[in-house]
Amino acid sequence: MRTPLLFLALATILTTSASFAQDKPLKARPDAFAPEEQTIESKAVAMASTVDEMSQWDRYPTYQTYLDMMKGFADEFPNLCHIDTIGTSVQGRLILCARIQHHDSYQNPHPEFFYSSTMHGDEVTGYVMMLRLIDTLLHGYGSNQQYTDLINAVDIYINPLSNPDGTYRGGNSTVRYAQRYNANYVDLNRNYPDPFGTAPLNSQQQENTAMIDYVSNHHFRLSANLHGGSEVMNYPWDSFTSAENPHPDSEWWQAVCKRFVDTSRTYNNSIFRDVNTAGYIAGGDWYVIPNGRQDYMNYYHNCREMTMEISSNKTVDSGQLPGYWQSLQHALVNYIAEIHNLPSSTEAVETPRMNASLRCFPNPTRDRLFLSEESASDIFIFNTMGTCVLHLPKGTRTIDLQTLPHGIYMVRCGSHAAKVVKQ
Repeated sequence: MRTPLLFLALATILTTSASFAQDKPLKARPDAFAPEEQTIESKAVAMASTVDEMSQWDRYPTYQTYLDMMKGFADEFPNLCHIDTIGTSVQGRLILCARIQHHDSYQNPHPEFFYSSTMHGDEVTGYVMMLRLIDTLLHGYGSNQQYTDLINAVDIYINPLSNPDGTYRGGNSTVRYAQRYNANYVDLNRNYPDPFGTAPLNSQQQENTAMIDYVSNHHFRLSANLHGGSEVMNYPWDSFTSAENPHPDSEWWQAVCKRFVDTSRTYNNSIFRDVNTAGYIAGGDWYVIPNGRQDYMNYYHNCREMTMEISSNKTVDSGQLPGYWQSLQHALVNYIAEIHNLPSSTEAVETPRMNASLRCFPNPTRDRLFLSEESASDIFIFNTMGTCVLHLPKGTRTIDLQTLPHGIYMVRCGSHAAKVVKQ
């Protein structure tokens, strides 16, 4: 059931969307080229070595302060917040996620929403924005009607830092020497399974394997991945230009992006203008990239995910962080409420590679998968890397998946296919 109050703020914002003319050359995408190694010497990067020092939100947390903050959220709000460990980084740092949900969600499941930030370790504006969003939602529950209704209706998952080794490359006490890559010097946003056939240059990194396992055990319907280096809303696809293969929900995405940008510009009219005037763009129209998380989430998990580039500088002066929060706070909250405004289509993707649906159940499954009728052709099962892991003959009706690791698989039979989750 939709909660009308969730849309009170959204209703006052223009909801129409129109195609826009590009009025200036596109700013180069921050992840279009390999970055040069640099130290953030010219930045005023103040660090908080205690939770109390984060009270004004004008500092970056040390790694230990980050851990203490996440634990503190769960300790202060045990009925609303739990901290999940998604996994660990190459160097053993924790990848954490705050799970904010009303207690009745266990009996009456709510739609699941996911925010994630800083997969590029030096793009840390989103890191602090996500920590402050957790704090704001929890402290607003019971006193702010919009936040209360939102938490009562949606299970909200927020992962503030998905590449801790990159962020704390110079040690746990500073982000001054942060780098884009993980400890293996791999770009995590070029390291996801690509649904359109491009193989990653590097083997799947530990951080991404943990993230894939985590999202495979949930049913996120809407998500966003926060980056920095530009200010623009970037919607799928990243792997194609809109002329080559437009996303089937492109008009919906444009309307959502426009609402986000308009809300932010209510508080700061200069934001989201460094790439184009509209403040949003199809990813591939900006710069085509393969093996990104955005396309992976949309294709394999039927989760509508976009990329939010929220600051022109990757590592902003810490004193500027409160200003970014003032510009973004309401738009970030309203974006969560968009989960009640998803397109009516049941699938987020319709691509040439997705053929007619293969009818099979149960899905997800822990062991066996049953077809609605005997297969008219041989059956092939592929993992997310495109490797065939199982081949069964024509006439098969039952597929035993017990020996396969949990994850996402593509089951193909002739011209028919289905995505299957093995739990």
